Amino acid sequence: MADLVSKKLNDFYVLRRLGRGAMAEVYLAQQLSLGRQVALKVLSAELARDPNSVRRFHHEARSAAALVHGGIVQIYEVGEADGVYYIAQEYVEGRNLGEVIQSRGSIEPAMALDILRQTAAALSKAASAGIVHRDIKPENIMLARSGEVKVADFGLARALRDGAAANLTQIGVTMGTPLYMSPEQIEGRELDSRSDIYSLGVTAYHMLAGQPPFVGDTPLAVAVQHLNQPAPPLGQRCPHVPKRLAATIDRMLAKKPAERYDDPLALLRELHALAEEGTQQGWASQRSDLSLSAIIQSADDRAAVTARLENVMKTCALVQPRPWSARRTVAAVLGCAVLGAALAAWTRPPSLLAGARYGPAKRDTVSAQLYHAKMVDTETAWQAVIDNFPEEENDYQHRLAKQGLVLCYLLRTGEYQKAIKPLRDLSNLGETDAEFQGFGIAGLIVTYARLNDFQRARNENSRLTPDMRVMLEEHSPQMFDLLREALKQLE
Repeated sequence: MADLVSKKLNDFYVLRRLGRGAMAEVYLAQQLSLGRQVALKVLSAELARDPNSVRRFHHEARSAAALVHGGIVQIYEVGEADGVYYIAQEYVEGRNLGEVIQSRGSIEPAMALDILRQTAAALSKAASAGIVHRDIKPENIMLARSGEVKVADFGLARALRDGAAANLTQIGVTMGTPLYMSPEQIEGRELDSRSDIYSLGVTAYHMLAGQPPFVGDTPLAVAVQHLNQPAPPLGQRCPHVPKRLAATIDRMLAKKPAERYDDPLALLRELHALAEEGTQQGWASQRSDLSLSAIIQSADDRAAVTARLENVMKTCALVQPRPWSARRTVAAVLGCAVLGAALAAWTRPPSLLAGARYGPAKRDTVSAQLYHAKMVDTETAWQAVIDNFPEEENDYQHRLAKQGLVLCYLLRTGEYQKAIKPLRDLSNLGETDAEFQGFGIAGLIVTYARLNDFQRARNENSRLTPDMRVMLEEHSPQMFDLLREALKQLE
């Protein structure tokens, strides 16, 4: 394919190449009309001449564009310019998980749990739309410098809702990456979201152990192991990994789909419970101050050091050799030692453990405290948003924290009585806060139904307006699902 750098494709000015895949090349581009940077995925020239490949390319765009979620790389536009077919998508500034693993070797349990939770949330959204990703692997999990995790490349995705999909079997479209594929995917059987859970389990194993559970000289050798051999228990290979986290990943790697988690939402609930347990035990709270941005910066710094050292070596290789005396040799050795120490001090990233604190320490801002609560998702962390920042101007953050508290009680701890007060606070808000008010009323319906107080549940249901239901479905799908379950009890 001809280099597109400095070319203009409709509304996009191509800046530089980011990478290359089997079907397409990816460029960083500037969208001129909106003044934003995008990742431009361009179909290879050879495939662009094949109508079937073009249809597959558009199918990829439609599959991904149908999913709107903070944890999924968003598709902005699909187009063509002078025979060049492209997909313009969200540019995630950061690194993919594969690059980070390669740089670090392995990832600490707390950070691995954070990445798992955010990825599982994205897969839960896809599963709710009847879509299986089919190619979950470290390279398709993007770690943004903002601390967000985003799942990329739904190019192998297949919608299940209609019961049939386009025949897109060529060029490995029905296949993922052998290192991470589920047994049923290798055999070409029908897939559901439990296949993605298996692939995410392999990815999690790789994160924590520094290598996947199965390796081999050829893709076929790896595929055979996925089919026939149980994965070595993670706890045996990595005794430092907390037992419940290791057991969760082992379950994700079960050969039979029925022995895994039922769906990504069930997995997500387990991961939330794990985070709470880890906070109580210390291993999660100890690492909670470590942001993904620190991991990304560490990987970037290591890559930059390597590049600088390569340049130094190239420069040294170009210098003409001169006769060496013993005095000059000693001086050179000492000079290199001093230079090496200085370079190390200059380039060494801050320790990822520097400043780590135990427990829900107070953050500098309410936004940072709220972000911490979202990552840890425990009662203590959500309550800290309210307790550490009691000022009236932070009411909006307080309401978000109360929503987090409620979902923690309803989805994870089962402490329904505790949920009543924050729900009552939210339900008593005025119409100007209808979104929070609807959440509060719906939560009370759910809570009273679970406490078998059906009369109070019905009383609260009479307060829930159709507009509130619409907002609830749009802004809080978890509570909306709980509400539907509760209303069935009231029938």
